[in-house]
Amino acid sequence: MLRRVSTILLIEDDAALADVLAVGLEDAGYVVLQARDGIAGLECIARDQPAVVVSDVNMPRLDGFALCRRLRASNNLVPLILLTSRDSEIDQALGLDLGADDYVVKPVSLRVLVARVGALLRREQLRAEPAARPPLTVGALEIDPERLEVRYRGVMLETTLTELRLLEALASRAGRVLSRDRLLELARGDDSTVDPRLVDAYVRRLRRKLEAVEPAFDRIDTVVGAGYRWRDGEG
Repeated sequence: MLRRVSTILLIEDDAALADVLAVGLEDAGYVVLQARDGIAGLECIARDQPAVVVSDVNMPRLDGFALCRRLRASNNLVPLILLTSRDSEIDQALGLDLGADDYVVKPVSLRVLVARVGALLRREQLRAEPAARPPLTVGALEIDPERLEVRYRGVMLETTLTELRLLEALASRAGRVLSRDRLLELARGDDSTVDPRLVDAYVRRLRRKLEAVEPAFDRIDTVVGAGYRWRDGEG
């Protein structure tokens, strides 16, 4: 059986850097398309439907953050990795809050970028063919890993696969404190190196979605210096 070759869209205005990254991705076995700014990138996404998008943050016409915002506002869930030249926790958190799946800090390591692309493709395969796991009900929270559905107090929540798995990891271990590293291991299911602080952004997004159903939602505790836990009890 032939392995299906995945198409990666690389959006980068620095032509020299884009060519280096494209060669590295092609050497890893991917078909690489290129765009020089966010507007051209959006057009390419609509036309070619790439498996993963790798986009610079600082670009002319439409930057990476605005690109991400437009994609998610139109319910386009294509996996998106942002490239940022600033090792800023604020930039990383903002990108994740807008719906990016991952980020890589410049100067870009080809090994890291290829690993992140591969990890996103594996998670998308799991989304299409989820492992058989029984539904989980903890109080008012219902998670169906097979259908990739989350409900709280009967209301369907829109979550990414990583958010669903992180929520499942917390709720299925109610009362136990889970470190950020452990939550990433359980939620992402891959061996790529990721800043554990990204868990804070994922938890913030989950809290916001749960608070939209129940404004007084308080089931996810922050345990300073240790991590997070889903509180025992009803609700």
